[in-house]
Amino acid sequence: MKEGLLTERQKEVLRYRKKGMTQQQIADLIATSKANVCTIEKAAFENIRKAKETLEFLYTLDSTHLCTIRNGTDLLDAAKAIFTAAEALHIKVRYDTIGLANRLRESNPERVRGRFIREDIEVYLSDEGELYFG
Repeated sequence: MKEGLLTERQKEVLRYRKKGMTQQQIADLIATSKANVCTIEKAAFENIRKAKETLEFLYTLDSTHLCTIRNGTDLLDAAKAIFTAAEALHIKVRYDTIGLANRLRESNPERVRGRFIREDIEVYLSDEGELYFG
């Protein structure tokens, strides 16, 4: 029975990539084409992205909608807005300004470019001060 969202082949390719191997080296090792390794890797990352989105949605169900960070907002201004909104709810955010900016960037790589938000981000806050994004 399959466990998780990744196939054994996807896990294998990701393990080799983590070790620093090129797609061609992996293809040679597992007796397939470089194009096939590329397809396997791409599918694995798509499955991971979907899993992250699903978990973020699940976590937002038990959280309070805090605010919306608008397109064009500087990450540091976004952090300030989040802290201000959390303070109004009397909930302490678990991150400092830099940690919060990094969390925003890492959780939303496709919606952040450099220091700026390039697509609106909904921010949710748990009673324990953990942030989730929708």
